[in-house]
Parts: sequence; structure tokens; C-alpha cells
Amino acid sequence: MTRGGGITEPHLPPGRHVELPGRGTTFVRELDGPSPDAPTIMLLHGWTASADLNWFLSYFPLAEHFRVVAIDHRGHGRGIRSRKVFRLDDCADDAVALADILGIERFVPVGYSMGGPVAQLVWQRHRERAIGLVLCATTSTFSSSRNERLSFLGLAGLAVVARFTPGKARQWLTHQVYLQHKVGSWEPWAVEEAARHEWRTVLEAGRAIGRFDSTSWISDIDVPTSVVMTMRDRIVPLRRQLSMYHAIAGAVAYRVDGDHDACVANAAAFVPTLIQAITSVCDRAEVCR
Repeated sequence: MTRGGGITEPHLPPGRHVELPGRGTTFVRELDGPSPDAPTIMLLHGWTASADLNWFLSYFPLAEHFRVVAIDHRGHGRGIRSRKVFRLDDCADDAVALADILGIERFVPVGYSMGGPVAQLVWQRHRERAIGLVLCATTSTFSSSRNERLSFLGLAGLAVVARFTPGKARQWLTHQVYLQHKVGSWEPWAVEEAARHEWRTVLEAGRAIGRFDSTSWISDIDVPTSVVMTMRDRIVPLRRQLSMYHAIAGAVAYRVDGDHDACVANAAAFVPTLIQAITSVCDRAEVCR
């Protein structure tokens, strides 16, 4: 999740609602990039964020080098609304369905935090579509200790409550769980953006993150991969990020001095590092000019 970072009203690229056949309607931001043959990157945001909350300081610098597409995940921001239980697999399939609609044959999934598992699943489920992977502030498994598993089980319980409670009760739950802790430190636009979330789905997403484990297959990744590590991360500990990095053959590491919100709180370091990480993937895949 990310904070407003002192930006009162950010300048954002064009956005639109896109119908994904058989899946639902999502919200997408797009930037053309410097040339028609610029590699396409798809930005996959973190848990409790949206594309804008995660990437608003990255959009335009990235577009100087790449075609940029950013999607709101299910239940987050203006992402797909569905009565189905949230699954990370569905988010990966949504990303590929969006690429189909936009006429994008291959792209680089760029995943931040929860977006990291989504990016990994794009490769696992649609290997022919991923040019390479960029994995930021993320890991191959988020819960292995007893305390971590209990924390995610708590989210699972809240998700069940939210699914079966009336609308007013869900609004109260949303406020208690999340927004009351954020309004004091977020800019008004960011609070408004977070208020768009469907919190039942977001809580289910927390449960899905807790259950995610790619350790049995992450070593099979065979596309160029960059790992952007947040060195003082209190949400995804550095040891977990390092474990994922070491499991991927040929992965290249990039380091940012920051906590889990480095994409906003330390954007001056994060954004240039992210550009280097993506460029490295494109160079190794021989798709950069």
C-alpha cells in the first residue's frame, strides 16, 4: 500500500473502463511510450492500493521509455466487481485478457507487493505472453511463521464477515479496519481513491496473499527477470525478497533504500531504479531498440 506523499492532486494519464469479456469491467490507464515499437509494460499494483495509488509518481517517467498499461485489480479502486471469491489466478488472467483487448501480444508484467504474485502467475499460466518479469517489494511466499499465518487467517475471517453482512455494516467494517488509520496521513485524493475499494474483496485478497506460495515452481522461471528490493521493508522482509531472487536463475537484483512504500515515499530513488530494472529485462530479451 502507498501514501499520498504530499501530492495534493496528481497529474494522471488518461484512463478508461474496459470490458473484459466474460470477466467484468475494469479500469485502465495507458500511455503510448516514446515510439510505436516501444516494449509494453503492464503495471500490477499492491494489496489495498490501486494502479494510481501505487504508480502515480511512476507513470510519466516510465512512459519516456516504454508503452505503459496499468490495471486496477479485482475489488481494488475501479477494478472488476464480482461475487466470486478473490483469486490471484484471476488477476493474472485479467491482465492477459486486457492485453488481448488492447492488441498486445507480449508484455513485461511489473508487479509490486501483491502484484508480484500476479506477475509470477502471468508467467506460469501464460508463458508465451511474458517478455520477462520485474518483481518489486515482493516474494514467493508471504506467510511461513505461525504469527504470519494467524494474521492472514484473521483477514480470512473478516472477509467472511464482510461477505455476509449488510451494506452499512460493511461500511463500518471498512472504516474500522482501514480508513480510520489512513485519513490523517493521506492526501484527500488518495483517501477518495481508497474509498472506491470493495473491501470484502480486498480482505479476500489478503487471504489469497497469505496462501500464495510459488516456491515449488519459481525456479522454473525462464524469462529475463529483475528483482527490485526494498531494503528496509517492514511488510515483506528483505530475507524473503532475497530468497525469491536467489531462486530465479539469472535474475538481476536492484536495491532501493526504503520501506514497503518506497514507490511513493522514496520515489526519487525508486523510479529511476525501476526504469533500470525494466530496461535490463528488455535488453536481455532483446526487445529494446
